[in-house]
Amino acid sequence: MFGERLSAMLCLLVGKYRLSKRLVREALSDLLGVKLSLGAIRDREQEMSDALSAPVAQAEEYVRDQDAANLDETGWYEGKGEGSHHRAWLWVAATALVAVFRITSSRGSEVAKALLGTDFAGFLTTDRWSAYNWYDTALRQLCWSHLTRDFQGFIDRGGEGARIGQELMDERNRMFKWWHRVRDGTLAREAFERRMKEVEQKVGRLLREAEVGAEEKTAGIAKQILRLEEAMWTFVHVEGLEPTNNFAERLIRPCVLYRKTSFGTQSPEGSRFVERILTAVTTLGLQRRNVLEYLSDLLYAHRRGLPLPSLLPFATSTQASLPV
Repeated sequence: MFGERLSAMLCLLVGKYRLSKRLVREALSDLLGVKLSLGAIRDREQEMSDALSAPVAQAEEYVRDQDAANLDETGWYEGKGEGSHHRAWLWVAATALVAVFRITSSRGSEVAKALLGTDFAGFLTTDRWSAYNWYDTALRQLCWSHLTRDFQGFIDRGGEGARIGQELMDERNRMFKWWHRVRDGTLAREAFERRMKEVEQKVGRLLREAEVGAEEKTAGIAKQILRLEEAMWTFVHVEGLEPTNNFAERLIRPCVLYRKTSFGTQSPEGSRFVERILTAVTTLGLQRRNVLEYLSDLLYAHRRGLPLPSLLPFATSTQASLPV
């Protein structure tokens, strides 16, 4: 009763356009004259989730083998009990051409370790959340968007910390001015590295001043940053690394909108569908591949026991490379 293209379109309306099952039913009825029950929509989602299982697992392995990755997480809900939604978290591990999502009840380091794998040895860009502190500081890059907010907090709280915060913001502004010139090719990277030595030294000195002389909260945050001081400057010395985690944050932003309209997922099975369809939609978008064509081809292969098309960047949507 349900062809591959119709099933793929249904799942795309949920996974990319964030429509509820009821809105999907109405959309297909209005646009195509197709009448579906909510149960039929749920069954199509489960079938797509099963079909995506192997390609997503391969995408996870691909991320673990890369030289650099970005990690981020956001709040989620899974299931409901005693009148309230159960708290969960949606994570993303992203590289330039592949992004993998995972929904779990934990925001702890074990999730980050599972996403990256025990053999990951690339550069990792994150915020200061403690779940990432197990990773080698020399291979981390702290997000300067988050550090900017920290420094602004120094200013907003006033006192001696406000002066220090303003000086930190001045150094931050100098750094980004030069960084933008490196990116547009008007400043040589070698010159950037030389100039940044002074910035690195001054920022370190200011953070130490805040640690011992600023107000309690400001001093505490300065102390936390100093524990990861080395990770503030990795991008200066590693070509291709960005100073912010904005890439991962951009990828996870649609998920925040999804959560706000859907209130999360109702079951572990629903979470598996969402994390897998988000992985497919986001990854194919990064590769500029047609999502509807891929999902249709995937279901065609899945239903017939054929090798499954890959999500990896060197594959094409019509070239099967995964066993069922």
